[in-house]
Amino acid sequence: MFTPPLARLIEQLQKLPGIGAKSAQRLAFHILKRSEKDAETLAQAIIDAKRQIGFCQRCYHLSAEPICEICSNPNREQDVICVVEDSKDVIALEKTREYHGLYHVLGGVISPMDGITPEQLNIQTLIQRVGEGNIKEVIMAISPNIEGETTTLYVGKLLKPFTKVTRIAFGLPMGGDLEYADEVTLARALEGRREVS
Repeated sequence: MFTPPLARLIEQLQKLPGIGAKSAQRLAFHILKRSEKDAETLAQAIIDAKRQIGFCQRCYHLSAEPICEICSNPNREQDVICVVEDSKDVIALEKTREYHGLYHVLGGVISPMDGITPEQLNIQTLIQRVGEGNIKEVIMAISPNIEGETTTLYVGKLLKPFTKVTRIAFGLPMGGDLEYADEVTLARALEGRREVS
């Protein structure tokens, strides 16, 4: 029903996560309404990002440089590392403006069902960083699902001989109702409680 170039554009846009057929069509029509210069700028930005962005050699966060901006910032706390699943988590934590330490991106979580073993993740390099450096705390900030819990326990056990290992608290979101929360969330909220100031 679409002319072949438009059908190919829609097909390619549908390959993006969270983009279904309708969204892909809307995006394709939006791109066609823009100037050719805008389309070229978008295409060039995609090509540049793909060619220029790699991983930080220290923490494995996305970076256009060998060492990312966070690792090379001398104002960051150099003795605290927050371990996350991927770069999206780094960005989410940075948006809070509450954390000022370093990061380590694992590149996924342990998931035997998906064939992801500890050897495929950036766990050994984390152990080396902690073992070599003067790290006073490692904060595990992995999502609280089965794979995340497995990864947190596995990595935590490996790091305990070297430093203090903590995990972020999980619980109820702001504006959430107790009656709609599941038992695990409520249990985590109780575990992570702290004194009212």
